[in-house]
Amino acid sequence: MNKPRRAPRRPVDGVLLLDKPIGFTSNAALQKARWLLNAAKAGHTGTLDPLATGLLPLCFGEATKFSSELLDADKAYRATLRFGVTTDTADAEGTVLETRPVSFSEADLCQVLTRFVGEQDQVPPMYSALKRDGKPLYEYARQGIEVERKARRIRIDALTLVSFAGEEAIIDVDCSKGTYVRTLAADIGEVLGCGAHLAALRRTRIGRLTLEGAVALDAFEAASLEARDGLLAAADALVSDLPRADLTEAETVRVLHGQGVRWNAGAGERWRYYSVDNVFLGLGEMSPDGWLNPRRLVASRENEQKSE
Repeated sequence: MNKPRRAPRRPVDGVLLLDKPIGFTSNAALQKARWLLNAAKAGHTGTLDPLATGLLPLCFGEATKFSSELLDADKAYRATLRFGVTTDTADAEGTVLETRPVSFSEADLCQVLTRFVGEQDQVPPMYSALKRDGKPLYEYARQGIEVERKARRIRIDALTLVSFAGEEAIIDVDCSKGTYVRTLAADIGEVLGCGAHLAALRRTRIGRLTLEGAVALDAFEAASLEARDGLLAAADALVSDLPRADLTEAETVRVLHGQGVRWNAGAGERWRYYSVDNVFLGLGEMSPDGWLNPRRLVASRENEQKSE
């Protein structure tokens, strides 16, 4: 008996601000959401560990053109640190390496946290997806092999103590891209003299995007297809930090034909193009001679109509 054919994938455009559940890889969450939307094209804006929950922007259709915009964005997390226990992965999934007594005060912890604010060098953990000779570091780690890792320059903008209960603390972390909160937790524990690991992690912000308005995966699945479409943000949500260029009708036509427009702005700056009727057209970049030139444009039905 022939199985019924699945409907052809749809040309869905937009961004889903997903509140990723624990235990899902970023790709598994992406493929689940793509299946629920029956979307033709999908991508994410950077990975989030299976142990972590929280904000994971997923891109569909034309929004995938701008997914890389968040790779360099600052991040914010709520982290739960467990003191007195160190693990080989620096998180709760690892094998316990050592246990030590915990004897510091809340004041001691606050003082140590201030020492980690600012620019610093951080050595990536062995259990990470960074590659050495084309092979992820975690594959070496699983074989009991430790390889030399170069320290990377990171930045911690703020560490805020949310709660403290002797052997456990919750802190809010505002940091630059490339920061390993697991390593931060382990380093804080070493300075306190008792060791620590990351017990839980929740991402709360990427750039200007926050958990406010994010959708849980089970709630997204429970919604109708029409309701799921309505939960998608527009593609320009990914570039909301860039200045806005509102074009005239004539300028819109020029941009949609790949031509630049004269613009009163500094050289080298990137701008968001919008048509005269408030349609997001894509991104432009200033040239030294004062032209705002198209760099990445949205291909949409509205834009095609305007270019005719």
